[in-house]
Amino acid sequence: MSPELLALQKRLQHTFASPRLLERALTHRSFTADHNERLEFLGDSVLSLAISGLLFEKLSKLPEGDLSRVRANLVKQETLFQIATGLGLSACLRLGDGEKRSGGQKRPSILADALEAVIGAVYLDAGFEVAAALVHRLYGNIELSAQMSAMGKDPKTELQEWLQARKMKLPVYRVVATLGEAHKQTFDVECTVSETGHSERGIGASRRAGEQAAAAAMLQHLTTGSASSAAPLSDTPALNATTQQP
Repeated sequence: MSPELLALQKRLQHTFASPRLLERALTHRSFTADHNERLEFLGDSVLSLAISGLLFEKLSKLPEGDLSRVRANLVKQETLFQIATGLGLSACLRLGDGEKRSGGQKRPSILADALEAVIGAVYLDAGFEVAAALVHRLYGNIELSAQMSAMGKDPKTELQEWLQARKMKLPVYRVVATLGEAHKQTFDVECTVSETGHSERGIGASRRAGEQAAAAAMLQHLTTGSASSAAPLSDTPALNATTQQP
């Protein structure tokens, strides 16, 4: 294992029984076919559950809707990017040459995804309790408060609350296509609401951004009866602070 990864293990306070998991978690699809996207998928769910448990304990008086909005602000791309930067993940990423030249090591979406992949890797390496403890450490310097629920809802959260208020099932998101070269990809994502049988599409510079764009299109359809199919959503940190989530 490289010195960079050994140092990262110390910062994570977790020594991997299977170091290959950590290497894969930090490998972008532009580097090799054995990349981190499946670990990111897993880590996203582990992170959500760990944060949900933390909020349930720490903010015991908040109702479900407010807890969902606080969680959305904690797991959105900008927050993950800041935590990943603090961990020094940028220096540990394995990227293809084209992605390196285009500034991929500093790209918020890549770093946020890598952090989720690391959480997924810890889960596979040592189980949920250890992974949840890591999440709690990573968020240890963030003050949890009810005020976080007032920080602008992202489209996915708005759609979820709209459906829940009507006793409808949560939407299903599916990546329809990945477009462009590895270092300049866009994600075409479909959002489907099973009760209506209707689907909307969104395009973004990351999977999250595509999901947010699709959710926004679905909200527009449900509330006004019209939507712009495959509408794009920016992947910049400034916009993600108010409109992008997990």
